[in-house]
Amino acid sequence: MSQPAALITTVQLAAVLSDPNLRLYDCTTYNEPVPPGSDVPYRAVPGDKTFAAGHIPGADFLDLQGEFSDASSQHFYMMPDVAQLEAAFGRHGIDASKTIVLYSIGTMMWATRFWWMLRALGIDALVLDGGFDKWKEEGRPVETGAPKGYPATTFKATPRAGLFIDKTTVLARIGDPATVIVNALGPQFHRGLEPSRYGRPGRVPGSVNVPAATLVNADKTLTTLADAEAKFAAQGVTRDKSVICYCGGGISATIDLFLLAQLGFHELTLYDASMGEWARDPTLPIETD
Repeated sequence: MSQPAALITTVQLAAVLSDPNLRLYDCTTYNEPVPPGSDVPYRAVPGDKTFAAGHIPGADFLDLQGEFSDASSQHFYMMPDVAQLEAAFGRHGIDASKTIVLYSIGTMMWATRFWWMLRALGIDALVLDGGFDKWKEEGRPVETGAPKGYPATTFKATPRAGLFIDKTTVLARIGDPATVIVNALGPQFHRGLEPSRYGRPGRVPGSVNVPAATLVNADKTLTTLADAEAKFAAQGVTRDKSVICYCGGGISATIDLFLLAQLGFHELTLYDASMGEWARDPTLPIETD
């Protein structure tokens, strides 16, 4: 299988870095620990300090929780309404005519989250394989300081329905033979063997486990499509099923979704609030080993 269509390598990015049509964004956020017993699973800290310390030349910075999430929600990173996203992406110079490249630090999941959000708005972006880690490891040029930004645009979404769903839809699909629900968290959390920072330990009943961490190589790049296909198939995730992915906060599951989309799966959706909501709602069923 060839390189996924929505993935761009460091070599390919380096070759187009001076292209005036390129729009390049660092999407990094950090989930920082909170004291035991806290009402939230972590603190969402934007990666603006690590951006200032070093970024790919010309890049802008996107603050997921600050500008691109529903501030009225009790959960982090929830998909906001289209008008908010049109305004925010427009401020950062994004529109359908540009070549949009997304990257993050430490893990690709922040870049794949923005890729999934843009996909839901009808915009196809590219994700940098290996992110800033691989770029820096290869000794490529690095810039420091605050983002200079891009000229603002009028961003017009053409929303694609069904890419984000809520707990009601998930609940209704449990046990549906035409649906497979995929948990992207690690096996110890899927099985409920370790305490969860999200609330009750365990999983959405009937869900299978394809941890996002198993789809990523040691150098932070994504695994091959052949390996990803084998891992999904082993859990019964096949093209004839509608696939619902979830994780803790709707971020790491986008790595699963990214690879499934590159594999040609079409019926894909994200349970946005994920275990951050499910585990804390005693009216929802939960399953453990």
